[in-house]
Amino acid sequence: MPKPPITPLDNIFIPTPKPDETYSTRIQGVDYSFTGLKHLLGAAGFQKSGDQQAGLAAKCDVSREAARAILSNLTLHHIYHRPFTDDQGQIDDIMRVNYDIDKAVYNEMAMMTVGQLKDWMQSATGPELKRAGTGLTGVMVAAVTKLMGVHEMIYNARKIECPTHARTHLGLAGSLSTRIQPNHPTDDLNAITALTWLGLSMGNGDQLIGLNPSDDNIDNIGACLIHLDKIRRQTGAPTQICVLSHIRTQLACLNEGAPVEILFQSLAGTEATLREAFDVTVPYLDNAWQIMRDKGNLASEDSQFMYFETGQGSEVSYGKHCGIDMATTEALTYGLCRRYDPCMVNSVTGFIGPETHKDSLQIIYSNLQDLFMGKLMGLPMGVSPCFTLHADASSEGQEIAVELLAVAGASYFMDIYLGVDRMLAYADTSGHDDQTIREIHNLKPAPEFYHWCLEKGIFKETRDGRITRGPTWGNPAMFAGSRQAFQDLISQVPMCYGTSNAGPRMTNRVSRKLKQNLAIARTAAHSQLQLDKLDGIDFRLIRSKADNLKTHHACPEEGSTLTAPSRNHLHKENRDIQIVITDGLSAEAVHHNIHEVLPVLEEGLRGHGYSLGQTMVAPHGRVKLAEDIANTINAQLVIVLLGERPGADGRSSRSLSGYLVYRLKGDKNKRQAEAFYGSRNIAFEHTVVPNIHYGGIPPMEAGSLIAERAMQILDNKAAGNRLNAILGSRMGLADMVRETQAKPKKTADSIRVHDFLGQKSIAEADVMLLIHWGVQEILLSKRTIISPLAGDLLKQERIKLRYNDSHCK
Repeated sequence: MPKPPITPLDNIFIPTPKPDETYSTRIQGVDYSFTGLKHLLGAAGFQKSGDQQAGLAAKCDVSREAARAILSNLTLHHIYHRPFTDDQGQIDDIMRVNYDIDKAVYNEMAMMTVGQLKDWMQSATGPELKRAGTGLTGVMVAAVTKLMGVHEMIYNARKIECPTHARTHLGLAGSLSTRIQPNHPTDDLNAITALTWLGLSMGNGDQLIGLNPSDDNIDNIGACLIHLDKIRRQTGAPTQICVLSHIRTQLACLNEGAPVEILFQSLAGTEATLREAFDVTVPYLDNAWQIMRDKGNLASEDSQFMYFETGQGSEVSYGKHCGIDMATTEALTYGLCRRYDPCMVNSVTGFIGPETHKDSLQIIYSNLQDLFMGKLMGLPMGVSPCFTLHADASSEGQEIAVELLAVAGASYFMDIYLGVDRMLAYADTSGHDDQTIREIHNLKPAPEFYHWCLEKGIFKETRDGRITRGPTWGNPAMFAGSRQAFQDLISQVPMCYGTSNAGPRMTNRVSRKLKQNLAIARTAAHSQLQLDKLDGIDFRLIRSKADNLKTHHACPEEGSTLTAPSRNHLHKENRDIQIVITDGLSAEAVHHNIHEVLPVLEEGLRGHGYSLGQTMVAPHGRVKLAEDIANTINAQLVIVLLGERPGADGRSSRSLSGYLVYRLKGDKNKRQAEAFYGSRNIAFEHTVVPNIHYGGIPPMEAGSLIAERAMQILDNKAAGNRLNAILGSRMGLADMVRETQAKPKKTADSIRVHDFLGQKSIAEADVMLLIHWGVQEILLSKRTIISPLAGDLLKQERIKLRYNDSHCK
């Protein structure tokens, strides 16, 4: 059956906004009042650090209960006729989309109060709840959720089923699906293979094999898509693949013929956040959905093909919440998700850190809110009860959340091997967690995948129909051909403390190593920048408004703004580039990498004639501080060398990133950016080189890579997604796709020389293309940077290097 068209935005009716009114009540002789529905909803919410920092939370427990009492007596009709507006007083596209509801269902409930709706839900069936959700806006859903306790959210979420279909049938009763997340700090394909095989051997991946890439360029994303597709075909696993790059990059890969089966994008609940932080708009998403419906790899099947990730707090973190609290903006995000009939939605509340959720309790409560709100709005909800090491959260809190979410009927969880992400530096559910939950609650993966697992001996059923581990569970060597072949691959995986299992859990030996490394890494998140460790660097000291570590972690705006004395001390310097060193979330990252990164970076830039200001050091700085600096000193490009949040071992706890913040200059440049992004008032574009440490990109290599990115930005007068679009596929992704599909034999005719003289660096993805083409010799400059992984592949394939600098400029 063809999918119905999306309702045009202009065809969605939305009432005219009304002026804010005052809501009042009296409790034991004390008056409590709230101006406007936004204020009332914020005050009625569970206490969370993000709402507190944004001034959206209640001032005390009694005030919160006063707000809940008032909210209980408001009708859905009252809420319907008060759509929220943005900071300019306009109704944004996300609010408009939330009014694309079933009016007949809404009319049946319109005169119910929020309290009556909550009471009705306790006796409603799952299908009745799901039908009611089609007549509710995100604001209405948030309102009723704020009146519910933990038991009520679990009880009602559990009743609702939201099945979907891609290659596998997902979200069926009695099922629990999983997404394998085989992330690696440099997108090493051998490591990705090893992590995927580990997940499959533990019965995971029926939802998705989904990679978060470290490098979001067309060639790398295309190579990763082709590689994941190859793994899927070789193992025969009935599932689907996705590389979670920006939606623009995925569509560019689709246009080149790469296997884009599931289209991913992160979403938010205000248009300002969606547009300015995530670089998409609702019309762009509409067009992307149409392209996938017409051209996607699963478009010929009656399936869903969109994947969205959400999570409470992004709007607050970016300062673009428009006065709306975190739970309500999350519900509005679900209203946007609902528009595209997605295959999967995943909430990653907890991913940001203490600026939105300071501890495990806040994360757990928000996880349960997300699951209930999403399922009520008809979404196939997975939940990642994740946490970062600079928050007061722990693996014990995470495990409590997983158990509660499983009881509440979460559709799927993540499988990150050992529960620590090797690229994104946060903690999430592991394959061991997933199998433990399966055995406790007798939940099975999607039926097609389950039968594949039974055939492979990964699972077996007891006589009474309970799922248990089979003889090959946890043995990834079955896909490699031999244990030694697998060991060769797993050696490329950082933070792998062993592969031995005890029942569905990791062995105590592996667990102890993991926990020890987590404890060590957590100390890095609280390390202080020591200026004496920057000896030998010619720098000037500047200050952000975050004058201590606690403020820095909790208040992103403070670390994004110069103090008045620092700003007054600076002047217009009119340099091409300004380098800024800041601790970010790990001073240890600066201490251990800066002396190798900085000299190579400065030499590379000065060697190409760029003018540099004296290096700045800014304790407790955020990336956005670069914008304040650029405007103050009139720099074209600010490079921020910043300590990232620590990963789960000693090396990754020292991970540095290079953020290149480009200031748009001139009317023509700004018009080009506005045309590309479909948005006005764009002042800056960002590019990032992440994972700089000796388990990721080695520091000296990173210095050269950042210099190359800086030159690309200044040459093309663009950064971020716009720069990627300008550069396009330098290696000919379409040719690689054709070669992969045709699988031709190498002949003398296919052996040729490839010219790299116009390219400043060669990455692993570049060499993978050369191998597919059968290239045996490349022409390059002695100044060309070859990554270590690319160099290893070139040697392994015996591809000759011929240097010819006489043709270089």
